[in-house]
Formats: sequence, C-alpha cells, structure tokens
Amino acid sequence: MRLNSTLMKMIKTYLPLLFFIVSISVHSQYTDVINSNRPGASQSAFAVGPNVIQFEAGPYLINQKHTPLKYEVGGFGADFAARYGLLFEPLEINIIGTYQNDTFTDNRSAIPIEDKRSNFKNFTVGAKYLVYDPYRNAEDDKPNLYSWNANHSFKWKYLIPAVAVYAGANFDSKNNPYTAPGIEGFSPKIALISQNNFSGGWVFVINLIKDRIGTDYSDFQYILTMTHSFDPKWSLFAETQGIKSDFYADNLIRFGGAYLFGDDFQLDTALTFNTKDTPSVFSVNIGASYRFDFHNDTIIEDDGTSAKDEGKRKERAKKSKKDLDFDKDDGSQ
Repeated sequence: MRLNSTLMKMIKTYLPLLFFIVSISVHSQYTDVINSNRPGASQSAFAVGPNVIQFEAGPYLINQKHTPLKYEVGGFGADFAARYGLLFEPLEINIIGTYQNDTFTDNRSAIPIEDKRSNFKNFTVGAKYLVYDPYRNAEDDKPNLYSWNANHSFKWKYLIPAVAVYAGANFDSKNNPYTAPGIEGFSPKIALISQNNFSGGWVFVINLIKDRIGTDYSDFQYILTMTHSFDPKWSLFAETQGIKSDFYADNLIRFGGAYLFGDDFQLDTALTFNTKDTPSVFSVNIGASYRFDFHNDTIIEDDGTSAKDEGKRKERAKKSKKDLDFDKDDGSQ
C-alpha cells in the first residue's frame, strides 16, 4: 500500500511537468542509421524517432563465484529491449529486461547442493524524453569542406551534453531468486541521462539511476560508457557500472564492439567482469539490434531540424562546393 501511494504521488507530481516539456519543445531524434543502446548497459540520451520500432536482444553466458560464502552460479540468459518513438521526436517508450536461467551450487557442505533457478532479473516498462539538445540547429557543426583539422579538432561546446530523463515501472514476481527478499510487484525507476558527441567518432554517455524506489532495498547505479567509431561500420566501447544497495553492491567493467550490417541492422559482442570475489563475475554475450523504420519527415513544428531540412542543407553545401570549384577552374584559364 505504501509503495502504491508513493507511485501515485510521483505520477501526480511529474506527469504535468512532462506534458509541459513536451508542449514547448520539439527536437530531431531520427537518424538514417540505427541508434542502438547495445552492447552496453546504458541508455543513450536520444530516442529512436517517431514511428520507429526497434528491437535489441542478446544471449549471454554467466559465471559467478562467491569465495567467502562458498557458492557458484553458472548459466545463461538474455538481455532484451523493445523501443518505440511515440508522437514526438524526443519521446520514446520502451520495455527493457533480463531473463536468466542458472544453477546455484552451495559448496559449504561435503556434498554440493544444487538449485536450478530461472526468472526475470529485471523487467521494466518506461519512457525517455530528451529535455535538452545542444546539437539542435547547430549550423556551425556542418562539415568543413576544406579542412580536416577543423572537422576533427576539439571544441569547448562539445562539453555541453544532451540531457534526457527516464521514468519507468519495474515488475518483480513473488519469490524471485534474483531480487532482495520482500520485493515484489511494481516499483518506480528513474534515471538522468547525458550524452556528449565529440569529434572523431567519440561518444560519452552517463546514466544516473535510482531503482526500485520505495522498497527496502532501493539501489543507486551509475553507468559511464565511452564509444568510438573507427569508420561507418565498426565501433568499440568501454563501460563501467557501479551498483550500491543494502542487498547487492558491485563495480562491473565491460568491453566490446559492434558491426553495422546495414542502416537497420547491427551485431555486437561484449565481455563483463569485476575485480572482487563477493562474488566474482564473468559474462560473455553476443547480440543484435534491428529496427522497422516507418519514420517520415513530417514534424509537428518546423524548427529546421527534420531529416528533410538536413538533406536540403547537404545539397546546398554540395552545390556551393561545385560552384567554388567552377570559379577556381575558370580563373586559372
């Protein structure tokens, strides 16, 4: 009852604010190429774009060993996400979860005791909204046709991140072996997300998360993700995730990469591990992301950021370059 009262109070407080933000701003989120959160655990600040349906999933193998308590966990699972751009360019609704099937082995006695387990480690329905986009209407961010250094040099404005907010509801089943005792039913989850897009294909994402709010074992998490694209197809990432609660605390490290097969399809892989033995964690996963792109260039308010407007700017840039080349050739004769 106390949890439901807390949830209703949050909805009454923040829902009017969300509608106010939606009513005063429209940003361009859609990109010609799929924008996936995989293979990391963080969420990017940007939505997939209106009328885009995107699925992200990947199986993994997991091994844990708790030295002081003398138990081991070995098994497999799958991370998954379904994302949909709803109504506005900055708004995305999503379902994010992890399902795991493993064997818990208690080695405290002479004869090990095994317990086979399976359930959702997390299952969350939520919405993400971009509240600030520093790259909107950034005319001076257009490529310089005559200077490689200008296109790859550091600019102080890159330190200003795009900022998004996330709110969701967890659903935890009764007697779930992966959650703290007494946690069941619905509980709120909120997150603050920032994203810096640096020159040279570098992207830095920060997630600050408060999870299972109102329960006896609410936790705080931070996720820092750095991604680098070497070319339009290949990218690598490094990530650290900190988890702090009375039930579980950890610092996880991830490395991996992704390959873009087409505008709508990406494959990825990653390793996850930590540096402690309470318990030690090692996991390897592969995954894929695919989108069904029903996006069009019609937006509610013409702020010059639609895909059509961007195409026009590129055409003007190409035309200007051709005219300049013609003038140079004409003057040399």
